[in-house]
Amino acid sequence: MLKLYYSPGACSLSPHIALEEAGLAYEAIAAPTKTKVLPDGSDYRKINPLGYVPYLVLADGTGLSEGPAIVQYIADQAPAKKLAPPNGTLARYKLQSWLNFIATELHKGGFGPLFNPAFGADAKAATKTRLMDRLTWVNGELTGKTWLMGEDFTVADGYLFTVTNWAKPMNIDLAAFSHLAAWRERVAARPAVQATMKAEGL
Repeated sequence: MLKLYYSPGACSLSPHIALEEAGLAYEAIAAPTKTKVLPDGSDYRKINPLGYVPYLVLADGTGLSEGPAIVQYIADQAPAKKLAPPNGTLARYKLQSWLNFIATELHKGGFGPLFNPAFGADAKAATKTRLMDRLTWVNGELTGKTWLMGEDFTVADGYLFTVTNWAKPMNIDLAAFSHLAAWRERVAARPAVQATMKAEGL
C-alpha cells in the first residue's frame, strides 16, 4: 500500500487530493514540518532526510519526493481517471508546464516567502505584487475553461487549489479574479477534495 507523509494544509494536500481522486489504496501519515516527529514518536527524517512534505513511499519501500513528480506517479497508476494525459503527448508536456509554473512561480516564488517571518516588509510587498501578476495571468488562462487543462480535472488543478488556499491566511483577496474564484468553487465541490480536506481537518 502507498504511504503519503503529509502536513495538514501544506503542499502535501495536492498529492493527498490526487490519491483520493485516483481511488488508490493508501495510508496518510501526519509528518509535522516543525517537530519532524511522527505519530509513533519516531523521527520523520529517518524516512525522508529532507524532512519536508510530501513524501510518498511505494509498496516496495521506494521513496518518492517532490509534489509534481508524486502527483504524476499517482495519476499514472489510475489512467482511466484522466488525472494526467498519457506520457509522450503534447498535453502531458502542457500538464508538466502547469505543474512547474505552480511550483516555481506561485508556490516557492510567490506564497512561500510570505510565510517567512525573516522576510522583510519591502521584500514581501515586492513578492506580493509579482504574485498578483501571476494570478492575473492564471485568471485569464481559466477563461472559458472548466479546468486548467480543459474538460478534464487533472493533478495540476489539485496543486493550484492547494497553493491558492494560502491566499486567505496571507490576506490576499482572490475575489477580483472571477474565473479563478469560480474555478476554486468547482474544485472545492468535488467529493474527493471534500474528503481530503475533512481528513486533514481543514
